[in-house]
Amino acid sequence: MTEPVGPDSGAGGFCRLRFDLGYDGTDFAGWARQIGQRSVCEELETRLSTILRVPVRLTVAGRTDAGVHATGQVAHAVVPRSALETRSIAGDPSTLVGRLAKMCPDDVRVKEVRVVPDAFDARFSALRRHYRYRLDDSRWGPEPVVARTTATWRRPLDVDAMNVASSELLGLNDFAAFCRRREGATTIRDLQRFSWTRDQDGVLVGEVSADAFCWSMVRSLVGAVASVGDGRRSVDWCSALLAEKARSSQVPVAEARGLCLVGVDYPADDELAARNTVTRDVRGATGCCGG
Repeated sequence: MTEPVGPDSGAGGFCRLRFDLGYDGTDFAGWARQIGQRSVCEELETRLSTILRVPVRLTVAGRTDAGVHATGQVAHAVVPRSALETRSIAGDPSTLVGRLAKMCPDDVRVKEVRVVPDAFDARFSALRRHYRYRLDDSRWGPEPVVARTTATWRRPLDVDAMNVASSELLGLNDFAAFCRRREGATTIRDLQRFSWTRDQDGVLVGEVSADAFCWSMVRSLVGAVASVGDGRRSVDWCSALLAEKARSSQVPVAEARGLCLVGVDYPADDELAARNTVTRDVRGATGCCGG
């Protein structure tokens, strides 16, 4: 589907809306629509289309996989300005927050809606994405109240060893060994942050930031450094994976439930168009982000 070109096109024109949202990914097959399965995208597009009385198509910052959560996901849609001029909306898109809260299930929430410049693209304008991973290495596993958002590792983990292994992976590298490759998509990414701490309950919390992520990349990074943390692999083994040119069968993929997209950074409005051009040139139309 081709998006309308902007607010000056046609009678009344169109406007671009930004949606900031969160969801518990446990019962979703992921962000993207899938036949016969429940997706975050379909839940939101269906309800937005009902409220605005026009078909709504969302473009998202990061297409999270099945079971992956978000507190800082961002999406955009282009809609006719006339769709916002109904009595209930009265030209104020922020009213959609309350209406969606009433219509959406408990595991998905839109927290902010606002008009943004035509150049804003939730995916291509993004400078970086931030993920958090929660990992419990206790003998009994995660507390039941956080079990849906905390993964389990069955061996004790050395957080210092994990931080050393993580630091070796930072920078602009080819992460082919950590990705499920998609046709036509590059696996070169700039990993800007990868660090671990233990919270007050003893759960390991990993902070992972990059310009973008390949499909399955974060969970594979976690699995690799956790294998170092439990003593089964060395730091040298982990860093040597960067020389691989294809997905490595030796890298375990950590559970989806521990992963959460917590934020997306964007440039100033006057830098959006330039950012879009750079991103499209580097990654191309099929180089989608994933969880």
